[in-house]
Amino acid sequence: MQDFLLAENVFVGLSSSSKQQLLRQISEKAGKTTSVSPHLIAKALSDCEGLGSTGIGGGVALPHAAVAGLESVFCLVVLLAHPIDFEAVDDEPVDIVILLLTPASASTEALNVLSCVARRFREGDAVRGLRAARTGDEVYAILTG
Repeated sequence: MQDFLLAENVFVGLSSSSKQQLLRQISEKAGKTTSVSPHLIAKALSDCEGLGSTGIGGGVALPHAAVAGLESVFCLVVLLAHPIDFEAVDDEPVDIVILLLTPASASTEALNVLSCVARRFREGDAVRGLRAARTGDEVYAILTG
């Protein structure tokens, strides 16, 4: 993940009351960093969620989308202050969110990145470590170490 996650894109203790509010919040954060319109990002994420929840289970969500105007893979990680309903496949609330945005023209790269991140979060040790982390630096070290 060190290839596409920057330390400044890790947020610990973010408060959100719903899935939609969270998607708006992370779209705003991504928009500031990528210079892509937050509204465009939110629309792409909403469209993807409309196909089925990106809550992959175990309290983890992996919202993702291909976004026009994005030049490279963008990743943002959030540890929520309180779990929220994300309509996950296991119906468990989500407290760990990994946002992945890929350039619209890079479909093969998008699938590779998505599968890499999903594999990482199927590892129980990684998820347990994240839940024990208290700072963005700790989260970053766990994900890139």
